[in-house]
Amino acid sequence: MTEQTYTLTDPRPLAANAPYTFFLPNAAEIAAVGKGDLVKLTFEYNHDIEEWPAERMWVTVQEVEGDTLVGALSNQPFEKTSSLKIGDLIQFHRHNILSIQRDRPDTAPPPNEYREYWERCLVDQCVLDGSEPVEYIYREEPDMQDEGDKHADSGWRIRGRMGDATDEQLEARTAQYVAVGAVLNRDDSWLSLIDAPTSSRFMRDFAANTYNEVR
Repeated sequence: MTEQTYTLTDPRPLAANAPYTFFLPNAAEIAAVGKGDLVKLTFEYNHDIEEWPAERMWVTVQEVEGDTLVGALSNQPFEKTSSLKIGDLIQFHRHNILSIQRDRPDTAPPPNEYREYWERCLVDQCVLDGSEPVEYIYREEPDMQDEGDKHADSGWRIRGRMGDATDEQLEARTAQYVAVGAVLNRDDSWLSLIDAPTSSRFMRDFAANTYNEVR
């Protein structure tokens, strides 16, 4: 076994904190991992690095004993200071698995079906950093997408709670153009409105915990 100069990440807390953008195989899929399957793990380096503090790499499973597995590293690290190399044996646990490529896909349990929210939106930074919840949302004709963008502009524009903020403070707020899922990770109170048509506008009533349409 290769001398360990890394820690394998447990991705479950990351998935719990980002349920709309970070997806893991379901329990049945992970339990069915066996010899010959490829699994992706995250390696966090425990030494001084030049560029990559962590890398996601594939491992081919060779041995299975309950929750403990051993596999051979299947790709070369990009981090130049890494002592890992293709073929190194890696011991890991099922909960370390990020993704799976089956040796026999026809026998694999079905994956979860879920909607992804990669379309972009414009959102106040205070919502993204968690300092304010979503208060006002409106959907306009998408106009921010550039040629070559992988994901389309959804048209959603999302403002954080205004509260007692002055006009100057509201004007000073910065906005970010990010995936809708990144906003939902912070505040999904408006999820039921996600498919509302262009020109829709809603204001949140915090006391009633509802959104009221603005006309």
